[in-house]
Amino acid sequence: MAIPTMGVVVLDCPDPLRLADFYARMLGWTVDPGGDSTWAEVLDTDGRRRLAFQEASGFVPPQWPSGEHSQQLHLDLDVPRAHLEEAEREVLALGARLIQDDADGTRDFRVYLDPAGHPFCLCLCDH
Repeated sequence: MAIPTMGVVVLDCPDPLRLADFYARMLGWTVDPGGDSTWAEVLDTDGRRRLAFQEASGFVPPQWPSGEHSQQLHLDLDVPRAHLEEAEREVLALGARLIQDDADGTRDFRVYLDPAGHPFCLCLCDH
């Protein structure tokens, strides 16, 4: 049996509270701002922390796709097929940018950048 358990995924960014707000609003979760402006977390509907955001001075966003400035990690967010367009409108209104569409439906995902430049995907799911 493993001793460690998964704690939280942490994303570097220039403004932790702004990015926490983006993800909390997109996922329907809440922001726990922490003790200072250098750290913020988002909590799921059960109150468990799921994502955290850490201030990084001199932050340089990844470039997608790029070998020179790789993404290092990205989040795949599941979206039922019937709600993909609605989900896209919502993430764009929150400040995301579409950087790769689904090629007229030939791919089952679309790639976006969050307000700090981290890539994430809206992926079709069957639930």
